[in-house]
Amino acid sequence: MTEAIATSDVPTILDGAKPDLMSKFDAIIGERKALLDAGFTDPYNVVMEQVKSPTQAVIKGKDTILLGTYNYMGMTFDPDVIAAGKAALDQFGSGTNGSRMLNGTFRDHMEVEQALRDFYGTTGAIVFSTGYMANLGMISTLAGKGDYVILDADSHASIYDGCKQGVAEIVRFRHNSVEDLDKRLGRLPADAGKLVVLEGVYSMLGDIAPLKEMVAVAKKHGAMVLSDEAHSMGFYGPNGRGVYEALGCEGDVDFIVGTFSKSVGTVGGFCVSNHPKFEAIRLACRPYIFTASLPPSVVATAATSIRKLMTATAKREQLWDNARTLHAGLKEMGFKLGTEQADSAIIAVILTDQVQGAAMWQTLLENGLYVNLARPPATPAGTFLLRCSLCAEHTPEQIQTVLGMFKAAGKKVGVIA
Repeated sequence: MTEAIATSDVPTILDGAKPDLMSKFDAIIGERKALLDAGFTDPYNVVMEQVKSPTQAVIKGKDTILLGTYNYMGMTFDPDVIAAGKAALDQFGSGTNGSRMLNGTFRDHMEVEQALRDFYGTTGAIVFSTGYMANLGMISTLAGKGDYVILDADSHASIYDGCKQGVAEIVRFRHNSVEDLDKRLGRLPADAGKLVVLEGVYSMLGDIAPLKEMVAVAKKHGAMVLSDEAHSMGFYGPNGRGVYEALGCEGDVDFIVGTFSKSVGTVGGFCVSNHPKFEAIRLACRPYIFTASLPPSVVATAATSIRKLMTATAKREQLWDNARTLHAGLKEMGFKLGTEQADSAIIAVILTDQVQGAAMWQTLLENGLYVNLARPPATPAGTFLLRCSLCAEHTPEQIQTVLGMFKAAGKKVGVIA
């Protein structure tokens, strides 16, 4: 019989300080407290009490222009999109109560995947529960043991987390550097599996990748390419497919990842591809197999929105007009911007530190304008910025109002003269 262990011999946390798993967050708690103690509103806990349109909401009881959402094409209030969601809700109920592999595939899941095939002109389409899950699933499933994932240093968190979820070797290259990508690919074993992960538009500064050159380098080294077009779908390229379409890379990009939470106007993620074995992903991808399926009303709205985006030429033109007007106006006032020109529907106003950023953000909000205050680690190289996201539904009058608000706030805070 095993001898009993005396109670006094058992280590106990009662003898000393208790380990606190939350103590690692003390620095960020202190930083937030300092902001609130200085009189700033919490910029990461804004409540929209009412949303009136793609470009207007009520925040703190005040009508507010929305310039900090990813509702690029303004589809959230489209009557056809809303009607499709209501019809599916009435017909199929509020949820699926299961994964796609079991009982979670309804009629509209099949319809939205077909809408994606039609939109992108591909043979394959797989829908995930979010865009984050799409990157998590595709990257971790495609690249296995002994393979390599090569990614831009400024890649989105979901791309990094997809790498962590998998077992492949990870290689980073300098942001948007074709030369560094070429160099790092050249150091890898010629016979190893390689996946180069790129983004059409980078979500913080709004800059675009030199996809044509990067894809050419990837193919030279025998790598497959995955391009995340989350922030370019709907308005980039002649068919709104993204930067890879606009730059003529459609024949060489193996996998396109995207999301429904931006131009499509609802929630969900996806990957499309022409690879003949693409459907095998459904049988091997853990973030697809082991998570709940999207509600039928969500995929019904997505399918309707995607089909309307196929012919949304006027909306695309208006969005680009809005982006160019706002970028030019802010630049003329003297604001430091993330890009030299309006490369996308994201315009980043660069600030010196968090205090200046919070002051600008709060002044704008108090005057009726909502933008995003972004800070490290979400931003590259310790940058603090206000991120503006344009919408096709912003009117020219709203853009001029926004410019006036930025001018007044910039002068008050001392960002511009």
